[in-house]
Formats: sequence, structure tokens, C-alpha cells
Amino acid sequence: MQFSAREDIEAPINSVFEMVADFDRFERMAMRRGIDVRRVTQDIPPVAGTTWDTEFKLRGKARQMTVVMTDCERPAQMRFEANSKGMAGVTTIDLLALSQRRTRLSVDMSLSAKSLPARLLLQSMKLGQARFRKQFQLRLAEFARELEQRYKHGA
Repeated sequence: MQFSAREDIEAPINSVFEMVADFDRFERMAMRRGIDVRRVTQDIPPVAGTTWDTEFKLRGKARQMTVVMTDCERPAQMRFEANSKGMAGVTTIDLLALSQRRTRLSVDMSLSAKSLPARLLLQSMKLGQARFRKQFQLRLAEFARELEQRYKHGA
């Protein structure tokens, strides 16, 4: 199952990359949502090979997932691979400078099942695929507006 979305941001590519790579902020946001996040490697700034162990509840069950940044090309791309007991995912974040003050943020996410229960979960997600895609796009749009505001107030 794949999701893709993109948004244009009124900020220079280097600033957008720095805000997207602010993993301390994302870790705190995840913890506020009840996700236990622990960075295994303490690379600062995070580089390819940076790893996080996470634990969260999904459909009433505790789940563990390991996330590894497999690629980091400043300021153009980051790639993450996530693995859990039954599912794997790849997320690619691409940044493209449209002008000196405008950047296109593209996020591609793919999920694949490694077990029968995970296949059933993905199948149920596919039934609501249009809703998931719309929600994915809306969340990315909100994130893009937040980045613009952070840039305007910090620049």
C-alpha cells in the first residue's frame, strides 16, 4: 500500500530541511501522543544509520517498531525504513527548491505485510484507502503551513 503527497512551502530549501530534520521535536510530539520513542544512536545531527526504537498501541495491542534512517542527502532527501514483527514500511522525504524562497516537500510512504494479521490490517486499510489518502494529504498540508510559520517567526 502506498501513499504520496506533496506541498509547496514558502521557505528556502535549507531552512525546510533543518526543520524537517529536527528529530528532537518529532520525538517529543510522538511522546505527547503516547508513543514511547528512544533514539538508539545519538548522532547529532542525525545521519544515515540513526535508529529509533518505538512502542505504541494500535488496535488495542502494544506494538514495537524499529525505524532506521537509511539515507540522508542534505538538503534534498531523507529515507527511513521501519520494521515491526508483521509489517515493514519505507518513507522517503524529498525536497526540491522551486526558487530561492519556495520549496516543494514530497512524502512517499509504502507499507507491506510480513504476516497474515498484518495483511488483514493492510486489507482493512485498503478498504478506506480514499479516506487515508485524503487524511495523509491534509496532515502534510498542516505540517507545511506549520513549517512556513516557524520559518517566518524564526527568520
